[in-house]
Amino acid sequence: MKIGFCGTMSVGKTTLVNALKKLPEFKDYTFRTERSKYLMEMGIPLNTDSTLKGQLVFASERASELMQKNIITDRTVIDVMAFANLSKSMKKHEKFYLTAALYYLIDDYDLLFYVSPKGVEIENNGVRETDSKYRDAIDKEIRSIIQMHKAYDTVIIEGTVEKRIEQVKNAVAQYV
Repeated sequence: MKIGFCGTMSVGKTTLVNALKKLPEFKDYTFRTERSKYLMEMGIPLNTDSTLKGQLVFASERASELMQKNIITDRTVIDVMAFANLSKSMKKHEKFYLTAALYYLIDDYDLLFYVSPKGVEIENNGVRETDSKYRDAIDKEIRSIIQMHKAYDTVIIEGTVEKRIEQVKNAVAQYV
């Protein structure tokens, strides 16, 4: 199965994926977590400063994940679409063509989880944006993309890490 977690920054996607990695139910999976810090150190602009080239790097990472079997990733093409759409550095036509191409990859996920920011404080890790209005805008854009794609089977998860793990395990069990 290809399992993807989407959601705005600082909602616990990586924490959740790392917790799932420790569970025997997911021992046959490959886990991928976003490499924003590494990419930032390479000079790739992030967040509102992201460029077409930068978003293509993120898009290629997400696309390569979808070429693998049994993968769990803490970012999806939906996230790339949202960040591209809210970039102040990308031109309108760049956003359009990138998101149009990525749109067709959404169906490659067997299970999509939307991780709600409800009740989760923004954590400053030195990489992610800490502006709550920007975080909310990304969240709104992600939800809009999910709705536009009619990905109604996207599972909404929230609560503590333990509650999220249970929600993921239940959804996977129903899928199998």
